Amino acid sequence: MPASVISSSTKSIVLQIEVSIDSGNMLNLEDSLQRALNEAGQLGTKELLGLFESPNKEPIVVNQQKWNYKGKVLKHYETLYGRIPLERSVYQGVRGGSTLAALDLRAGIIGSATPKFAKSIAWKYSQMPAPAVKEDFETNHQRTLSNSYIKHLSDRVGALIEDQQDTHYHLPPLKEPVETIAIGLDGTCMLLCEEGWREAMCGTLSLYSADGDRLHTIYTASSSEYGKQSFMSKLDEEIADLKRLYPNATYIGVADGARENWSYLKQHTSGQILDFYHASEYLAGAAEALFPTSKAKRHQWLEDRLHSLKNKRGAAKKILQEIESAELPKKTIALTEKRYKAVSYFTNNHQLMNYHQALKRHWPIGSGVTEAACKTLVKQRLCGSGMRWKATGAEVLLTTRALIQSKGRWEQLWSEFMTGKVEANL
Repeated sequence: MPASVISSSTKSIVLQIEVSIDSGNMLNLEDSLQRALNEAGQLGTKELLGLFESPNKEPIVVNQQKWNYKGKVLKHYETLYGRIPLERSVYQGVRGGSTLAALDLRAGIIGSATPKFAKSIAWKYSQMPAPAVKEDFETNHQRTLSNSYIKHLSDRVGALIEDQQDTHYHLPPLKEPVETIAIGLDGTCMLLCEEGWREAMCGTLSLYSADGDRLHTIYTASSSEYGKQSFMSKLDEEIADLKRLYPNATYIGVADGARENWSYLKQHTSGQILDFYHASEYLAGAAEALFPTSKAKRHQWLEDRLHSLKNKRGAAKKILQEIESAELPKKTIALTEKRYKAVSYFTNNHQLMNYHQALKRHWPIGSGVTEAACKTLVKQRLCGSGMRWKATGAEVLLTTRALIQSKGRWEQLWSEFMTGKVEANL
């Protein structure tokens, strides 16, 4: 036997492994070591699971209901090291019906998976498709899993996340006091099985120091839904939590020109800033309309107006008047449309272009954090070649990815879950 249990108690487990050295090839030797370690891991995990078994045949109480001992039943547990067969005690309610295992409840078993294994699978599946997770375990862990099991276990973890939705996550230690909190939201398209391309939503809450350094960002995301109520509720809760923690911080909204974004942000913020990059894009279109034949003049005009827009009070309104009143050298449909789009955009949004004031107060003037979230939360995982999703499956992935991307939250989720198991009255 490559591995064996030398001794086991409630205080420690001593394992012994034997590695066969029958090749001078280092890679083969490492594979042999991995197999021995996996076997030791199975034996050690089996001993650890035994610590959560009921010591006698007395009834237990779960959710204020009495459950009577009904004997031992074999179950196969899935672990990082392999599958473990174990006979554990099962219990049944006084009225009969289904049974439960106290060991599973106490140890935090998810389906048939140990918590460490479930945590690992869910993290990997949130980053890559099931076939890639399957290949990763076969190549790097010498574990064979099915695509369906990987998806099923990840869904079970999604249910765990839903059950833990009342968890109030703690912020990681911040190097400076929080002066400003920027709230942003944006949508990006993903392909659903039955409804075609629909908009998924992403939200960010970024904490800034007095000097404008970004200290931390909380991410939220939701699959496409009519009315976006679920997403808005998530974002509402995050904002409410931050306002309890930082009642004196300045809350600002940073987004592009979508009207529905601003109707939401104005409810929660005292200041609003239109994304500077979006404004500059429309200004570039105006420059092309005003100077269609001279690249040098176009470039110089654009540079001057961008500098004014960013650094001079009231510049947005003056630039709007200039674009509106200017005579176009060429009145082609394309150039006229570019000028019209710039005029419309500045007319609708010039009150949100107080960049001079924002920079003076060290506020962010770009929605890059939120736009990046659309890519990292949605596009990178849910928009691969040939991918189509059901809304519920996409929601699980987006919620998981948002937890992982919000520094510290993934570990807190599992800490809260396991603490609940330790404190359970069984």
